[in-house]
Amino acid sequence: MKIYDDKHIKNIAFVGAHNCGKTTLAETMLFEAGLINRRGTIEQKNTVADYHEIEQEREATIFATPLHTEWRNYKINIIDTPGLDDFIGEIISSIRVSDTIVTVLNAQHGVEIGTEIIWNYIDKYLKPTLFVVNQIDHPNANFDESFKSIKSLVGNHAVQVQYPIVIDGAQCIIDVLKMKLYKFSPEGGKPEKFPIPEDQKELADELHNELVEKAAENDEELLELFFDKGTLNEDEMRQGIKAGMLNHELFPVFCVSALNDMGTGRLMGFIDNVAPSAADLKPEQSVGGETIIRKKEEPTALFVFKTVFQPNLGKITFFKVESGEVKLNDKLVNSRNEETEIINQLFIMDGKKREPVSKLTVGDIGATLKLKHTITNDTLHTAHKPIAIKPIQYPKPRIKKTVSAVNKKDEEKLHEALKKLHIQDPTIISEYSNELKQQLIGCQGELHLATIDWALKHTYGIEAKFEKPKIPYRETIQRSSIASYKHKKQSGGSGQFGEVHLKIEPWHEGMEEPQGFNIRGKEEIDLPWGGKLVFYNCIVGGVIDLRYLQSIMKGVLEVMENGPITKSYVRDIRVMVFDGKMHSVDSNDISFKIAGAHAFKEAFLNAKPKLLEPVQALEVKVPEEMVGSVMTDLQSRRSIIQGFENNDNYQILKCVTPSAELYGYSTDLRSLTQGRATFSSDFSSYQPVPQNIQEELIKMNTKN
Repeated sequence: MKIYDDKHIKNIAFVGAHNCGKTTLAETMLFEAGLINRRGTIEQKNTVADYHEIEQEREATIFATPLHTEWRNYKINIIDTPGLDDFIGEIISSIRVSDTIVTVLNAQHGVEIGTEIIWNYIDKYLKPTLFVVNQIDHPNANFDESFKSIKSLVGNHAVQVQYPIVIDGAQCIIDVLKMKLYKFSPEGGKPEKFPIPEDQKELADELHNELVEKAAENDEELLELFFDKGTLNEDEMRQGIKAGMLNHELFPVFCVSALNDMGTGRLMGFIDNVAPSAADLKPEQSVGGETIIRKKEEPTALFVFKTVFQPNLGKITFFKVESGEVKLNDKLVNSRNEETEIINQLFIMDGKKREPVSKLTVGDIGATLKLKHTITNDTLHTAHKPIAIKPIQYPKPRIKKTVSAVNKKDEEKLHEALKKLHIQDPTIISEYSNELKQQLIGCQGELHLATIDWALKHTYGIEAKFEKPKIPYRETIQRSSIASYKHKKQSGGSGQFGEVHLKIEPWHEGMEEPQGFNIRGKEEIDLPWGGKLVFYNCIVGGVIDLRYLQSIMKGVLEVMENGPITKSYVRDIRVMVFDGKMHSVDSNDISFKIAGAHAFKEAFLNAKPKLLEPVQALEVKVPEEMVGSVMTDLQSRRSIIQGFENNDNYQILKCVTPSAELYGYSTDLRSLTQGRATFSSDFSSYQPVPQNIQEELIKMNTKN
């Protein structure tokens, strides 16, 4: 295969809402360029991009799939992405490595909820973007309304390059950059070219002039030319459009019928001639703040943006060449673990089809097989030039459940499968909670969870069950309490004896030292589960040997690991051991550990125990017209609203909400707002549980 330089490689990601036609458009582009001789369809389950069994079963894209085509001396790398935000990890990684984003809209609906959500990520990365209104030949298509919805999304930066029109029953597209009319046969394909009809001249001229002005605004030299001549020629317009796209201040709008191959060739021509390439974009930055120079003469640096485990093939690693060149048998070092990987195989991927190549140059996207130590977000570099490219930041899970194998003998297999699923999709988080004694899985929503379940069942042969996880409560006290306990056990020979007197109090930062005690020692322990134990030796007269104090503290810690009222961890307590007794023969470590544990438990139960619950700091981004219903729902979840922020046509609600009230929130919020709201949450603090809920939880624990 021909090796292209970085100026002739265009990396594009197709993004957009579910069912807008991204996969069909990718298929048509491959067909137009002659890479396939017959177009597949979603319904016939034979498109190049949607080759996974689950995608064919559900007739929807679930995985981002790299493809490529060649068009008029340019190589176009295409990444076809899912349209549902449950699979946002696939979309984000594709946006990150693409040079231009092609946002596809269904002409029947215009900008949809999915478009809005994806746009937020495009805007975050400031990627050059063009919009394609698809299905213009559908009876219910409405291009004008679709264009209005684009302007509502991105403002006046949206500018028409084309608009559709039907003349004598034939679908046509008027192009105001080239000032031509393209007329298509019912079968699509290559159009006939005509001058713009007289009855369309006024509108076409108006749109052409608007495009000229927008192009001129983004380049000072072009602006001067525009003022001198009053217009720009086509090449000058292309230059200005590219500058505007790079500034994230101009978003060209095209129209196509991907299904009937209308307008696809013209779109590919624009991608070739105008859309920015890797060479045009700002250089990547390393973790250390270094600029990575995009030149083939520079040392090699590959950024891994995707990992796939494919049956009968193993691990496929997808990367973008950020610097230098990569050739067969190159030895590259992983910046994360300093392991050396050998590139034994090098491919360009089109769905599941692999095309071997001998090398890839800067700006290109490729794949290799069976790297042992490399996963998504890793950087592979030449040994003499260490570099670590800034990783992709994936969103945190929006839902969490427990996961376990129905058949207990599959637990080890389940653990290994979950590790692979996380490597393949970093938005899937799996961890074992020692506190809850549950295997937890976090993901982006119920549909995401359903695909995980499918993969476990069909790929790994594991029947899994998913359930509501426990809440990691904490226990503490609200007042001081004194207790004592004598442990005595005699069974012939040496027995066991230990007596402990102690006082406990609630602990908080900055409190004064205990009064009325002769403090002989103090130990502050930062508890692994949060909070503190402050332990004082207040023994007078040697009634308990110093060596037994550690045993008493161990007994206290054992109770704190398995709290007296709900078996939750205990936190923020100080303990003063002030008296006791020992026996010269029978006293030992175990005796004082037992005595300390019993004395602490008794004192705890008499110190007005209080249950604490984890509270999340929640941010909900919601359309302005839906704020009321979302707030009402949040208040029903015991949320405390802390403030609002304006964000274009959205409001960001900031609140704190108990974790116990957030189970199922992702699904409920989607239902409440038709999927238009998004949220993120982070642990905030532990706060007291309302008394009625505490009593219910204690009763439940007693029953269990």
